[in-house]
Amino acid sequence: MGVMNKLMGFLGLENEEYIEETTTVEEEREEQESSHKRQPTGRANNVVPFQAREKEGIRLILCEPRHYSDAQDIADNLRHRRPVVVNLHRVEKDQAKRIIDFLSGTVYALNGDIQKVGDTIFVCTPDHVDIQGTISSVLEE
Repeated sequence: MGVMNKLMGFLGLENEEYIEETTTVEEEREEQESSHKRQPTGRANNVVPFQAREKEGIRLILCEPRHYSDAQDIADNLRHRRPVVVNLHRVEKDQAKRIIDFLSGTVYALNGDIQKVGDTIFVCTPDHVDIQGTISSVLEE
């Protein structure tokens, strides 16, 4: 089970501990009434307003892995919601297949997408980035 926990942790899917709080019906009503009366004072710690994300822009990462071990760095970028272009022309064919298999699993776990855009070039995107269109030269080959 330890290997599974490590894999889940790597993909950012680890289980979180939850603390249960018990409240009475009256306390819940008071809390709801007070929350309706309060004005929003700012954002919560884990919520980023869309405008702030827009100002930052999207960073596109370009990678040319040379070893299978470089796949973990690419997956880390995807976990941080950055799209990645992967050029596999510097690795052997069997290593390239292993890298793509690993990245396909990562992208699937993150609800992202992976597309081939050249002989050895792939685009991996997280769930908030859409890929539209096709490149006809890839389809013809």
